Amino acid sequence: MEQIQRSNWKFNMILLGMVLLLIVSIIYSITLGSADISMKDVYQILFAKITGNNALLEGFEKGWIDIVWLIRLPRILLAVFAGIALSLSGAVMQAIVNNPLADPYILGISSGASLGATLAILLGVGISFGPNYVGISAFIGALSVSFLVLLFGSSSSRADVSRLLLVGIALSSLCSAISSIIVFAANNRNGMMTLNFWLLGSLSAANWQIVKILAPIVIVISIFFCFQSRILNLMLVGDEAAVTLGQENHIYRIVYIILAAILIGFIVYACGIIGFVGLVVPHIARLLVGVNHKRMIPITILFGGLFLLWADILSRMIIKGVEIPIGVIVSIVGAPFFLYLVIQNSGERRQ
Repeated sequence: MEQIQRSNWKFNMILLGMVLLLIVSIIYSITLGSADISMKDVYQILFAKITGNNALLEGFEKGWIDIVWLIRLPRILLAVFAGIALSLSGAVMQAIVNNPLADPYILGISSGASLGATLAILLGVGISFGPNYVGISAFIGALSVSFLVLLFGSSSSRADVSRLLLVGIALSSLCSAISSIIVFAANNRNGMMTLNFWLLGSLSAANWQIVKILAPIVIVISIFFCFQSRILNLMLVGDEAAVTLGQENHIYRIVYIILAAILIGFIVYACGIIGFVGLVVPHIARLLVGVNHKRMIPITILFGGLFLLWADILSRMIIKGVEIPIGVIVSIVGAPFFLYLVIQNSGERRQ
């Protein structure tokens, strides 16, 4: 009993610490930027915009107001929501295949979303879907690849982890190759720049329209998965053990993959491909609070937003006056971490 209380206290402290750290990081990051605007002026502009008290904006240059309200704040919120979506989808994919090495990037879902967006931008595919057709096309691409991974990566109606990973890597390479062919065939310099945007990832396109589309999707799906801990935990014990406990995971697996594809599709639409977030963050969350998804999912959500927010801050601060693509910063952290996981898993198998 005492051990359970101590464990609950530790989780509550970590959760509270994450919330406070995320709030402080958001407040601090708003003051950062190439424009020389004082901290006091930044907060006064934000307060005036949030409260609608335009009298407080008298004396401010319109350029300052636009920088704070139309550039910095949407970018910060996009970083947080993108981090949440990528981390959450990674945690879900790892539960689905019962392997800590799985994430949407490795399983090819991100590349499928990128291909869908490339088809939409350069060839006009899906334009009949309306003004958000790029996001919808990215979602369809992500969903299509996710089902192909399950189709070709399963044997005897069961998900084979090794095959899932190999099929995911193969499909990821195929989607990237097709995207490149489309860009070169279009002979469009802007298309080449757009491809680089998808491959390297960037938050530079952040605006309030994107945030308003993304925020409700990420919030609703995050709340949903916070109440799916029991099913996610059962997926870790395997389908056969779950059946003996009266739980069939097949339908849930399909639903979860669809929701993960929705998240990844819209994140790729807004930010391009940002790999390794879905791999690194859930693993760190497990180290902090254990494998129980009831605790791991909330920590993953908070730490994911925090992780990508600080990655964006570093991308703008490492080289003064130059913005490094955020995907590069994340890969610098994620690639060594992935190698560490591979080596660790290999060591455990030998034992």
